[in-house]
Amino acid sequence: MPSFELLIAFFVTTALFAYIPGPAMLYAAAQTLARGRRGGLMAALGIHLGCYVHVIAAAAGLSVLFHAVPPLYLAVKLVGAVYLIWLGISLFRARAAGDTTQPVVGPSSARRAFLQSITVEVLNPKTAIFFMAFLPQFVDASAAFPVWLQLAILGAIVNLVFSSADLVCVLMAGAVVERLKRSGRAQKLVQRAGGAVLIGLGTHLALQRN
Repeated sequence: MPSFELLIAFFVTTALFAYIPGPAMLYAAAQTLARGRRGGLMAALGIHLGCYVHVIAAAAGLSVLFHAVPPLYLAVKLVGAVYLIWLGISLFRARAAGDTTQPVVGPSSARRAFLQSITVEVLNPKTAIFFMAFLPQFVDASAAFPVWLQLAILGAIVNLVFSSADLVCVLMAGAVVERLKRSGRAQKLVQRAGGAVLIGLGTHLALQRN
């Protein structure tokens, strides 16, 4: 493994990146506002599991494809952006069965948040680019572990730290949702706010040049 000094630098830098507000944190918070704390937790879990696809890709060197084939990067980015926008619009239109005011926050909604979040994360090429740029800085080619294994281990650690930040956002947004539980109208407004955040994230992703 890398030296102790290199590992300390890795953990500090990872924590700084993880707790700077970013798209994943906004996404987890939006799902919590729209679907409640359970939905937010399932969304965070989905993001976490989806991120392992990028960890494996980085360890296998597959992330280089996004640099080598720019149209592939653009295509995946646009698909992910459209999917985010579609999710946001769906939250605007969602209603519980037989109720025109209450948002959908049941177990099936949490399962949807989980599956949607895996898809959103897998379709985010920026995560792949981040791992490709960040992880090699902390790899020691002379260490006993092979480079691919070091990348996999460091990537898993990064994923765990980032997920801890997502959980903080979920808990904070969940506290807001708990306060609004008694008002169906307020819940519906919060759900639509979550949908607006997702649409904004999708639009931002689509319009970014890199």
